[in-house]
Amino acid sequence: MSKTIRRQAVSATADHAEERTNPAARLGFEPGQVVQEIGYDDDVEQELREGIEAATGQELVDEDYDDVADVVVLWFRDEDGDLTDALVDAIGLIDEGGVVWLMTPKTGRDGYVEPSDINEAAQTAGLSQTKSINAGKDWSGSRLVTPKGAKSGKR
Repeated sequence: MSKTIRRQAVSATADHAEERTNPAARLGFEPGQVVQEIGYDDDVEQELREGIEAATGQELVDEDYDDVADVVVLWFRDEDGDLTDALVDAIGLIDEGGVVWLMTPKTGRDGYVEPSDINEAAQTAGLSQTKSINAGKDWSGSRLVTPKGAKSGKR
């Protein structure tokens, strides 16, 4: 095996190891992205937050951020109010083609949100669910995007 091929194999292995150890790597966060976090509380998945910051190379911005974000991470619990309203508000904070990662407590955890409620709220807000992930010990994530063709602009 040549040194170049061996180096590529080691690099690919390192990339896969990062995906396993950094949950944010699986979510598609990229260097330089502005990620706005909504619904932060002391129950959120700190490891995921730290992973997002490591992947983007910058700190998460909070609800008071007054510019457009590339991605919104919305921590939402059943008792947080109306999910559709929260998603509509989140859409207003991202650039066209941006993503909302909806983080909800897993089944059996306080604040659990039924998948059917997530689907209904996303559709009402004009979003499509493209992916669901395990976001940590207590949280699940749903990747929500604006349907193709609904908005023009960059993708």
